[in-house]
Amino acid sequence: MSATESGNVIAVESLTRKFGRKAALDNVSLAVPEGCVYGLVGGNGAGKTTLVKHLLGTFKAQTGSVRVLGEDPVRSPVEVLSRVGYLSEDRDLPGWMRVRDWLRYSEAFYPAWDAEYAERLRERFGLDPDTRIKRLSRGETAKAGLLAALAFRPPLLLLDEPSSGLDPSARRNILEAIIRTVAGEGRTVFFSSHLLEEVERVADRVAMLHQGRLVFEGTMEDLHATHHRWMLRFPQAPAGHPNLPGALHLEGDGQDWTAVSEGDAERFRTEALAAGAEITGHSGASLEEVFLARVGHAAVLED
Repeated sequence: MSATESGNVIAVESLTRKFGRKAALDNVSLAVPEGCVYGLVGGNGAGKTTLVKHLLGTFKAQTGSVRVLGEDPVRSPVEVLSRVGYLSEDRDLPGWMRVRDWLRYSEAFYPAWDAEYAERLRERFGLDPDTRIKRLSRGETAKAGLLAALAFRPPLLLLDEPSSGLDPSARRNILEAIIRTVAGEGRTVFFSSHLLEEVERVADRVAMLHQGRLVFEGTMEDLHATHHRWMLRFPQAPAGHPNLPGALHLEGDGQDWTAVSEGDAERFRTEALAAGAEITGHSGASLEEVFLARVGHAAVLED
């Protein structure tokens, strides 16, 4: 079945990958619909890069299955990689090349390369064609790599930490370019990131990985509709941790506590009032708040 027929550009089912005794991925399943901007989030060592390597066919599934654009990327690497625009986290481009040489070099690999489009992107990104790549800033190097990934108009753009190490302005420019040039044309973006505000701003769907396990998967709309942040005040400091059904996470000191809940908001409100709490604040939970509530503050999110 093709990606178009199934409606999913990426389909991962029951994927497990171990390195020795450590499970880098543990029974992970997810599906990325066509035309979706899909964010994969997790701390260091969560398994994000391992999953991306399975999508590229660098790793073969030990158990489970991986399909990209309807194909097994291990068995059909040419069919898959010729239709995937990829930007790696390390952005290891040949430093001795000038920007114009890098584009000519990349063009040779893709019959569908659109030279006029590549030139428009180069101008939009402000890249001097005569500058050697080793002279580019980190943000400019990321733009050069992204340009090569975009210029043949792939149906799938696969990005591993595209904003890592970049300043806020460069991050914003790159994200806007991705959304405008890919998602706006009905193509699909899959990107891993530890920058939760960035993911929340642009993703249609999100998956959370923690120690190789998928702890949440769904649309951003559903995440915001089903997760809530509460400010609670008790008449006296609770003797122990308050028992509130539906709370993913509770923290506090003395009378004042903060909770992140999942599920029906009115039910949680009723439970909190029944426990003697006064509700002093209520809002939808952010992606970062949901992530920390599900995986704990021990998860490391570094730039």
